[in-house]
Amino acid sequence: MTTAESASEPSRTGGFDLGALLAERGAERYELHTRYLNHQLPRMLRTIGFDKVYERAEGAHFWDADGNDHLDMLAGFGVMGLGRHHPVVRKALHDVLDASLADLTRFDCQPLPGLLAERLLAHSPHLDRVFFGNSGTEAVETALKFARYATGRPRVLYCAHAFHGLTTGSLSVNGESGFRDGFAPLLPDTAVPLGDLDALARELRRGDVAALIVEPIQGKGVHEAPPGYLRAAQELLRRHRALLIADEVQTGLGRTGDFYAYQHEEGVEPDLVCVAKALSGGYVPVGATLGRDWIFKKVYSSMDRVLVHSASFGANAQAMAAGLAVLSVMEDEGIVARVRSTGGLLRTRLAALTERYELLAEVRGRGLMIGIEFGRPRSLKLRGRWAMLQAARKGLFAQMVVVPLLQRHRILTQVSGDHMEVIKLIPPLVIDEGDVNRFVDAFTAVMDDAHDGGLMWEFGRTLVKQAVANR
Repeated sequence: MTTAESASEPSRTGGFDLGALLAERGAERYELHTRYLNHQLPRMLRTIGFDKVYERAEGAHFWDADGNDHLDMLAGFGVMGLGRHHPVVRKALHDVLDASLADLTRFDCQPLPGLLAERLLAHSPHLDRVFFGNSGTEAVETALKFARYATGRPRVLYCAHAFHGLTTGSLSVNGESGFRDGFAPLLPDTAVPLGDLDALARELRRGDVAALIVEPIQGKGVHEAPPGYLRAAQELLRRHRALLIADEVQTGLGRTGDFYAYQHEEGVEPDLVCVAKALSGGYVPVGATLGRDWIFKKVYSSMDRVLVHSASFGANAQAMAAGLAVLSVMEDEGIVARVRSTGGLLRTRLAALTERYELLAEVRGRGLMIGIEFGRPRSLKLRGRWAMLQAARKGLFAQMVVVPLLQRHRILTQVSGDHMEVIKLIPPLVIDEGDVNRFVDAFTAVMDDAHDGGLMWEFGRTLVKQAVANR
């Protein structure tokens, strides 16, 4: 093609300019969301003063429109395991785009999915195969389907207060009624209390249980399975020819100080393991269900069943490249050991504050998955204020802590669940000692204010009025 010919042809990018579009319309972000997406989200953010405008991010920090640095202790609900825009992951995505691969032809076998499966399975040597989907809830859906088909049984047990996703199958094993209400009928699954082996054995004796799905540490409230529970549950399940499914969507990939949280208990070998979130590198949605060879071979038992379970965008090249880059970074930068060290420091410093503050009931968790629970104070003066908040809405005190952490100290955190007095810390796994010091100093200042009164309680009264108005 001559220079003249190429000059006469329209640009292959057309008139689209992302930078120009954001410059022109970016200021409309909250209005656009209110008009076209979930209209309650902007309303909630404005109510608690979280309606910020963030412009850029790197690692465990992001910056608002005024150039102020914020510390991220939320990691996008665990997605940003390596923080935002890790250079190795960015380069991998540039490389895979520049490679112009023949991706998703559906009638070939590309190398990247096999390479990522190989790297993942190296961390669970008792497992053999991987199915790649697009999210954590899809990884759970896969595990539920595979467990039912492999065992020929209909029912899956789950633990009270569990969270496994919000699509219909995963919602059926969601332990919170607030998420389930209004979406019935769901699948015929049954809740058992976390740690209650008698309840598990009672359900297994009915002979129709395909599997138990469990988070080794529950995201809602940050409750860890009691010592020995997973091993004992596994033995019960095997005795009744049922499977153990470990949901590691949030706890996996180093979050708790081991590659998987189930590995904290010796001898636990789940039949199926669900991962997602951090595997994405924060860029490309990906979910993975790891399982035993016999389970996969039963599901995919013949060529006629080759597509009996699949995902349109599963195992796409960008997601696989991101996952491979994430696992490489975790190894090269010693992320798991770093989490054990940093998480231990953060948890120890916070736990020491329970003696200082009567409103601080407990600090628990593993690695960089930490729950801070507040409780009824001893002193009469504080009990009256606590009772006022509890009467309006349980969980308001925890929200009172979260808001000044952001507004005064520019630290983003989250309440661990609705109607819970627990803050969950799930920061990027790359935070350092300076970030720990910054959080502990800010949290100490907020707790000082909570015990002394002042503006903290003024904000509390505002939240009470809002809660009453919204009843």
